[in-house]
Amino acid sequence: MSRIRSVTKAAAAFDRRTFLAATGAVTLTAGLGYAVGAGGSEAAAGPATARNLSSRKGPAAPLAPYTRGTTLDSVAAGPAGSTYRRLGDGPAWQRVVRSDLTAPRSGREARRTALAAFVQFTDLHLVDVQHPLRYEYLRSQTASAWRPQEALSVAGAVALVERVNALRGAPVTASPLHFVMTTGDNTDNNARSELDWFLKTMSGGRITPNTGDPRHYEGVQNSGVPLYWHPDAALRDSDKQHHAFPRIPGFLEAAIAELRSPGLNLPWYSTVGNHDALPGGCYAPGDSFFAEYAVGGRKLMDLPASAGKAIWDNVQQGGDPQGAAFRHLLESNTRAMRAVTPDETRAPFTPAEYLAAHLDPAHTGPGPVGHGYTQANLDAATQYYAFRISDDVLGVSLDTTDPGGHYEGSISTSQLAWLTDQLKEAEKRGDRVIVFSHHTSKSMRNLREDPHHPGEQRHGGKELAALLTRHRPVLAWVNGHSHKNKITPHTGENGTGGYWEISTASHVDFPQLARIIEIADNHDGTLSLFTTCIESSAPHRTDFHDLGQTGLAALYRELSFNAPGSRATLSGTPGDRNTELVLRKG
Repeated sequence: MSRIRSVTKAAAAFDRRTFLAATGAVTLTAGLGYAVGAGGSEAAAGPATARNLSSRKGPAAPLAPYTRGTTLDSVAAGPAGSTYRRLGDGPAWQRVVRSDLTAPRSGREARRTALAAFVQFTDLHLVDVQHPLRYEYLRSQTASAWRPQEALSVAGAVALVERVNALRGAPVTASPLHFVMTTGDNTDNNARSELDWFLKTMSGGRITPNTGDPRHYEGVQNSGVPLYWHPDAALRDSDKQHHAFPRIPGFLEAAIAELRSPGLNLPWYSTVGNHDALPGGCYAPGDSFFAEYAVGGRKLMDLPASAGKAIWDNVQQGGDPQGAAFRHLLESNTRAMRAVTPDETRAPFTPAEYLAAHLDPAHTGPGPVGHGYTQANLDAATQYYAFRISDDVLGVSLDTTDPGGHYEGSISTSQLAWLTDQLKEAEKRGDRVIVFSHHTSKSMRNLREDPHHPGEQRHGGKELAALLTRHRPVLAWVNGHSHKNKITPHTGENGTGGYWEISTASHVDFPQLARIIEIADNHDGTLSLFTTCIESSAPHRTDFHDLGQTGLAALYRELSFNAPGSRATLSGTPGDRNTELVLRKG
């Protein structure tokens, strides 16, 4: 018999079923969360201390629909131009009804009942900006190599947690929010320091986003290299000269100062991304050189453009998955490196250490223990699992990273077989299914062999998308990686059925978003998925003199808006943001 245990306790002072009935929503098991192990059996995740929703300030009835705190109310926006622009309150994004998979029926608003609701975080990229393995010197080749806002990534993530904690529930259906799922790239450099900051951000704690010298910043932003914005210095760097970036004395000291995260007041789950699994998000782990270099006392901060172009072109083409060319680059530029303070906390973490850190009771927060991962994952060396979202909705978290190297993804034959079994069992039970992964269907083209499982085939996005299409219980595939809002319909066999692929923008690049996703039964043969984008709690307007925790979070957003090379298209079209996605009931 399978063992199932809820990780949250019903609040005696807050009867959720009564509340939902009063607001016209369906009864469901709010806050339910237990793991279904990688072997396919449902396994108890263990008890955890959780904050009850009754601890929140209760909103005035009716709860829904509401817009406050979401992009249905206001969105950070600034004027057009090529120089530094200040953000302010911009026009809201309206909800768009999408009927790509089936036509919506009139009167559904009065009939619908909630099945579940949750929040998606993705691509937080909590960055140890002083880490020796960072390749900021490739900035002239790709904007993702270094961003002027990166030193404030922890402050921005904490403000996102604060936003979720202040939400009143699901904005359309009034369902309680069941959990938060992070869909990968929670860290940036596969560093233990970043993993610690991520877990404390999500579950609560004090965080000092600094490594190396505990008293001073030792990264590219005080290096004297004009390629980077130097906020404290009078240096006429490239960003000040060409983009009118401001001088903000005290910025770097504030960026490495201690922060406090309240932690989420919801259960949260974790999905692994390529930056969580691979050094630099790209290179296969295993070369001891990189581990030693990461904790050492030298850091490369400048590189001739021609050398940078050669290595980046190679990476884009999928070359050098083991990092041999990257190692040669570092070894041949030793004399050009800056001395920095060595730090053991910058060491890369292994998949086993990633799992163990999630299972550490110190990081349980509101639960569940392991945040989806179980001892069974640790024993089997797997990073995929299933979990119960609500009474009849199952969540499945996949590991789409390729241990063989490269930033694109795939899954193994064994994981594909496990997923197939999960979908078949869900179909028998009458469950509906939400699938989570880091990579999108289009970014799963890396079929490189896993060095730990020689001979085992890898499977790409087209094959995975086709598998999900064949199983009617699948409602959505929720992912990130692309840093862009994109919602794609996948049509079922013979043009019937199908599911929605929901890709969400990152929280490191502007517009720095997360999503609320609601599932509702329209009781007319259709279901609706509602997607609502949210920003962090930081104010849209910034004050260069406010270098406290909230002020830094606001600067994090504004700097990302102005970052040279940033793409204005990442917010997607109106049909990729706040939506109602209609599909046939399976």
